[in-house]
Amino acid sequence: MKLKFRLGQKLNSIFGGKKEEVLSEIEELLITADFGLEFTSEITGAMDNKMSSFEKDDHIRLLKDIIRERMTLASLPEPPTELNAHLIFGVNGTGKTTTVGKLAYKLKKEGKNVLIAAADTYRDAAIEQLLVWSKRAAVPVIRQFQGSDAGAVVYDACDAALGRRVDDLVIDTAGRLHNKEMLMEELVKIGRILDKKLPDAQRFKLLVIDATTGQNGLSQASLFNEYVGVDGIILTKLDSSAKGGIACAVSGKLQIPILYAGTGEKVVDLINFDVDKYLDMLFSQD
Repeated sequence: MKLKFRLGQKLNSIFGGKKEEVLSEIEELLITADFGLEFTSEITGAMDNKMSSFEKDDHIRLLKDIIRERMTLASLPEPPTELNAHLIFGVNGTGKTTTVGKLAYKLKKEGKNVLIAAADTYRDAAIEQLLVWSKRAAVPVIRQFQGSDAGAVVYDACDAALGRRVDDLVIDTAGRLHNKEMLMEELVKIGRILDKKLPDAQRFKLLVIDATTGQNGLSQASLFNEYVGVDGIILTKLDSSAKGGIACAVSGKLQIPILYAGTGEKVVDLINFDVDKYLDMLFSQD
């Protein structure tokens, strides 16, 4: 994965001056890189307290350690059940349907029996787009017609998952603005259907965020988390972002782990998110 971050090079030229000037430049650089005002303030405050105890050559390592300490590192536990339901949601345009196809492919490559539910029944051509991606992943889809009830699709998909002894059910939902109460209530309704139909299943509520949206991504995550709860983040279009701090901000401020990252346009371009590797790339000096 080749990313465009060059924070390490810029930081390396900053360290060595007066402490106040260094902290001011670090603050400006992190805000520009989408770390956000509040999270940046936490980081620079910790740097202020610890910088004097470290040599100049160790300051980037110190910065990475401070950020790492504030991010949620724990991944989801190994599912104890035979069936896992992945509820995928997010605002319009984040690459959600594409991500559903990539996640289904990834799970299948891990040896799982996977099924997709096409519960985005609102957007024009959403089902057709999902069918294209399901074909690439070679994973079957439970669907109805555009405009049908999303809950009914999920209901049918649950029956199919049980009947086919599926390991992982991946549910695509309509893109929704976090301030649209009706669509947010639809997610709650789907949750109730899963409770009823798959009471023993392990459920993962996964929010898809576009890495290029900057601090809007943090706002989206915060409001979705308040409304329906979020178990993990899937960060898309990471290869298109030249900033990258949004991943640290979301995980650090909301204490929600980033589980996967989209790194390209192909069905194989979804990877497990590794905090240490990400910080190494973010602050690389090469």
